[in-house]
Amino acid sequence: MRMTLAILTLCLSVVPAAAQSPPAVRPNVVLIVTDDVGYGDLGSYGARDVKTPSIDSLARDGVRLTDFYAAPQCTPTRAALISGRYQQRFRLEAALPGPKTPAGATGLPATGYSLPQLLKNNGYATGLIGKWRLGYKPQFSPNAHGFDYFFGFKSGFIDYYQHTDGDGESDLFENQSPVHVDGYMTDLITERSIKFIDDHAKAPFFLEVTYNAAHWPFQVPDHPSVAAGHARFVQPEENDTATRQDYIAILERADQGIGRILQALKRQGLDRNTLVIYMQDNGGEWVSRNAPLFNRKGTVWEGGIRVPAIFRWPGHLPAGKVSRQVGIVQDVTASILAAAQAPVPPAARPEGIDLLPMLDGKTAPVERTLFFRFTIGNTKQLAVRQGSWKLLVDGAKRYVFDLSKDVGERNDLTNQRQDVARRLRPLIAAWEADVDAEAKATSASTQ
Repeated sequence: MRMTLAILTLCLSVVPAAAQSPPAVRPNVVLIVTDDVGYGDLGSYGARDVKTPSIDSLARDGVRLTDFYAAPQCTPTRAALISGRYQQRFRLEAALPGPKTPAGATGLPATGYSLPQLLKNNGYATGLIGKWRLGYKPQFSPNAHGFDYFFGFKSGFIDYYQHTDGDGESDLFENQSPVHVDGYMTDLITERSIKFIDDHAKAPFFLEVTYNAAHWPFQVPDHPSVAAGHARFVQPEENDTATRQDYIAILERADQGIGRILQALKRQGLDRNTLVIYMQDNGGEWVSRNAPLFNRKGTVWEGGIRVPAIFRWPGHLPAGKVSRQVGIVQDVTASILAAAQAPVPPAARPEGIDLLPMLDGKTAPVERTLFFRFTIGNTKQLAVRQGSWKLLVDGAKRYVFDLSKDVGERNDLTNQRQDVARRLRPLIAAWEADVDAEAKATSASTQ
């Protein structure tokens, strides 16, 4: 081995400098996440009543995925993204409650192997603008996980104008310090994101933009208001309910903000050397359009976990391509680290794969086996997808679906394909045992 390396070094040393390939330039990375938006709420995913030209431009200039998965709620998706691992390993399976509750004292532990930390170790400036949702205490903060800069809020939702949480407390931070800034939250996220790009245009950066749009409270832009009941979730049968048009206005304002961020990259001459990824944190709520999927946020039915995802990287990924490669949030982590050429220590134990070779067509699509679990109160749902087959466990019921023919999960094949159920059910059991054992061991070691 040493002799081979010596020969290789000698050969390289005699190649004329002009003939040597220049080192690959590390791209900037901008990851954009919207909140509680339905699978079918974008023009590029079939929406007819929503105008999303900025997001659609990413699909026109990049690769749009049809079979990409998040978790059923925001906290678990974000935990999987930042850690690159299944969120169950950290007991972050459902949305964190408010900071005044006992469970609100928990969060995602900073291991030193998070996505922003590994990028920071590799010379990247790192910023998070918007929603965090992975813990309120300083040891769970964005800065603790490797973000150089944080501007945003830590709770699951926020009054768009007053910037207060579900307890009516102010929830707007710049790094670790509470701040008071006037403005519509969507616009503040956009403006701070543009400033981060302008401030770091000369060196590689990673910017995560996490809009709260179009999560409740359904406060439309340009009409300042105070959200009723500390921004509580309004049910569809209530008299003061939101409308689909309110939701559209909120989402379209986020799309306009995304357009301004893309313009900032172009103005700085960074658009061709920036990997832009758009995704959502879970399926949409009742005002959303999840078609053609069934059910919504808070379930492991497709409408709760399958979300849009778009990758744009000019010169590296084809334009206007639609990919049926199955992916999951942890793959975004792995893909960003691969694009940034960031070393990943074995101790990080990543569970995602680099999707970029499949998206650019250099590698054939690969079959995946992905697991999902959502437990809240007495409700528990499980699912595994292997290839096009999905086994879904909803309470005492088992369902088998062939997603290649039935994306809407309307044709239960359990009575015809018991062989699929018998093959997949043990996989779920083994996965549960694995993640729960690690979660228990991690919890015991930190007490």
